[in-house]
Amino acid sequence: MSPSSTPQPPEATRATRGRPPRLDHARTVEAALQLLDASGLDALTMRRLADAVGTQAGALYRYFAAKQDLLTAMAERMLADCTPRSPAHGDWSEQLADLARRMRTALLNHRDGARVYAGTHATGENTLGFADTLVGVLLDAGFQPDDAARAALAVVHFTVGHTLEEQAATQATDEEPADPERLRQAVTSGHYPHLAAALPVLTSSDFTAHFEFGLRLLVRGLRSLD
Repeated sequence: MSPSSTPQPPEATRATRGRPPRLDHARTVEAALQLLDASGLDALTMRRLADAVGTQAGALYRYFAAKQDLLTAMAERMLADCTPRSPAHGDWSEQLADLARRMRTALLNHRDGARVYAGTHATGENTLGFADTLVGVLLDAGFQPDDAARAALAVVHFTVGHTLEEQAATQATDEEPADPERLRQAVTSGHYPHLAAALPVLTSSDFTAHFEFGLRLLVRGLRSLD
């Protein structure tokens, strides 16, 4: 067989044989999200991520000085599709509700998504673009800048907080099962008449209904500033 006819390994194999693959920020964040979906936030470590991308844990610090920096990058990536390409139909309240729903969906798309997002302060184009659109909807509706900023924070905080509780309930582990029957038994076996009357909702797993109710209350409150 002539040298020209000798089978050659794939280009990627030739480029990385004998040394770790070159790190790529976007690929590393995607790998982190895959690990998150597979095992959850508590199992996501820099060492496991390094193994997943075929490098040493120390090499990751080129991009992420601490795990919190990694979580911030993951949060930024989760919001990639949150900003609509064109404004939603309807008035400002419908546009604001649409943005809140988009954010909830983005966080629910990943296991422990709300836990990852909470406490991060990303300044990437996904996060800032979403925030700019949210504040812009309120400014266009006639809100003063200070009120628009606080209203946007209220929407984000409500959405993240609700999704934290939702994922805590729906992603419960064998060690910590989410069992509404425990609440039912505790309420009905004691003297809690007001809770007993509200049990159908308190033990309901219709988190979309819970979210929409809270969102409507929030919008109605904001209308008093409009």
